[in-house]
Amino acid sequence: MNSDQLDGISAIRTYVDRLVTGDGRCNGMKVLLLDGATTQILSCVSTQSEILSREVYLVSRLDDPRCNPNLKEHSNNNNNSINNENGGDSSNDNGGIHSLALQEEAHVGHMKAVVFLRPTDNNIGLLVRELSRPRFSEYHIYFSGILPPNLFQLLCENDPQDRVKQVQEFYADFLPINPDLVSLNCRNTLQMTSALYKRNILGLQSMLLANKRQPGTIRYQKSSRLAKQLAQDISANIKSDDIFHFRRGTGGGGGTNNNNNNNLLLLVVDRMDDPVTPLLSQWTYQAMVHELLGLNNNRVILRGVPNVSKDLEEVVLSSAPGHDAFFQSHRNSNFGELGEAIQKLLQDYQARSQQHQVSNLKSIEDMQSFMERYPELRSESHTVSKHVAIMGELARLVEVCSLMDVSAFEQDLACTDDQGGHLKELMSKLDSSSIKIPDKLRLGMLYALRYETAMQNAIPAVKEAMRRGGVPPNNIALIDAVLKYAGAKVRGPGLYGTNQSSLSKMTKSFMTSVQGVSNVYSQHSPLLMDTIESAVKGKLRGEDYPMVSKLGSGIGVDNLPLPQEILIFMVGGMTYEEATKVSDFNEANAGRVRVILGGSTVHNSTSFLEELKLI
Repeated sequence: MNSDQLDGISAIRTYVDRLVTGDGRCNGMKVLLLDGATTQILSCVSTQSEILSREVYLVSRLDDPRCNPNLKEHSNNNNNSINNENGGDSSNDNGGIHSLALQEEAHVGHMKAVVFLRPTDNNIGLLVRELSRPRFSEYHIYFSGILPPNLFQLLCENDPQDRVKQVQEFYADFLPINPDLVSLNCRNTLQMTSALYKRNILGLQSMLLANKRQPGTIRYQKSSRLAKQLAQDISANIKSDDIFHFRRGTGGGGGTNNNNNNNLLLLVVDRMDDPVTPLLSQWTYQAMVHELLGLNNNRVILRGVPNVSKDLEEVVLSSAPGHDAFFQSHRNSNFGELGEAIQKLLQDYQARSQQHQVSNLKSIEDMQSFMERYPELRSESHTVSKHVAIMGELARLVEVCSLMDVSAFEQDLACTDDQGGHLKELMSKLDSSSIKIPDKLRLGMLYALRYETAMQNAIPAVKEAMRRGGVPPNNIALIDAVLKYAGAKVRGPGLYGTNQSSLSKMTKSFMTSVQGVSNVYSQHSPLLMDTIESAVKGKLRGEDYPMVSKLGSGIGVDNLPLPQEILIFMVGGMTYEEATKVSDFNEANAGRVRVILGGSTVHNSTSFLEELKLI
């Protein structure tokens, strides 16, 4: 891999490698102090054992009274406000102790502390309190974003014992989920507050700085006021701060020549342009786990799943190099391919384990070889058991929820126009006892989105059928909520091919019929992919995606160089289906163009519907 390639995981790992040594100035045993957000960030790229093997004696939370004796007199209310300001998803914070963060166990006053925090008012307050009663001999402080001058001054004025040895900015203010997928893990951003908007601005800045990129062009989705504001504000920030000027519009990861034509395009889009993708069932490994089991901070909770042992109640699915080679290779595999791959994984493990049975140990050399390989075999056993358990639960849920039947109809609703046929089948499914309530809700919403503008859309009849089918009234109200948020009058063109010419639609339909659909459950292609294809061909319409120019916003997009790198930021959150398609695109276009997808959060249908309830 090109070391200069756009890659969220590599960017964060580089910072972590520097962090654990105090950037070369903090050798020997040390303590690592984190907050809720930075704990999550580090856990995406490093395991607890990896961190502790780098002369880190203890990993602790500066913002949790259970880890920090200086905070024990503080109330829980103060702690909650800290978690909220740090932008973490407190519902996934394990009561304040992440699996990477260990409890403090001993007197460590002789040790040095490496501190990694978000640059917030609350965190500076925590540092001031810490430095007034220092627990460590030295403090090497790193912030995950740009530290405002007033906070830096406050920190400098409150180090009475001169314990702080360095302060640096490491721009690791996002979660690197896959090499080409990064998230802020920021909920409730379909219509965000000013505080959440600020978090999104800072997170996007960090994505650019971590990858050492300054965009050559910034464009935004015209139908979204929020996307326009974000694009304009990030442009203004870049122009006003010299820190972004290390590389002007170029990047070495996209093509073979590192010249001024290697423009990075920053494209800001909004979830509201495509409300369909988050409502669809998923059939690739990573997306399917997130949809059916939940995948938060790379962790899957299997507690309560039938026949799952205690050591598998919480497991990790990480794309970081060296963590889980099977998941790295198969995170984008479809359900059928995955079943075959797990079967082969199990067979290969069984064959290797039989070679190392005690009955086969005939000599001292055999015993030594067994002991040398035992940790590897034990780790392999856990990996195999983990994937077998996940696959077993996915298969059970697919059968129990009749998901193949449901998904086939979802795909039809998303990809074809047949109002009469769709209405008949929808009514049948809403009346069926084998279709689960959440699936009835999603089907009703998909129908309403497609036929909202039809002369006789039958949406009132659909709502009544949903009520008879057991869908609660507050959930039926989500049909109106999704149309308010992303209906035909609000979203931009293109969701159902409305911005394509008749010739383009006929050509796409003809090619599909000639080539065939390889899998009836994967016909749908997110709107995002049409946008990417248009961008790389220089055909992204200025009327729909204006450019932020030096004089403000305009449509002057003619004669722009073709981008060789694209950073897409999706306000309101993206999905793993979109991430899978982006990954496939990058693989198919390696050496020509590279796309990295970022956004407020990663949605499944549950999280998307929960946020719609707030509108």
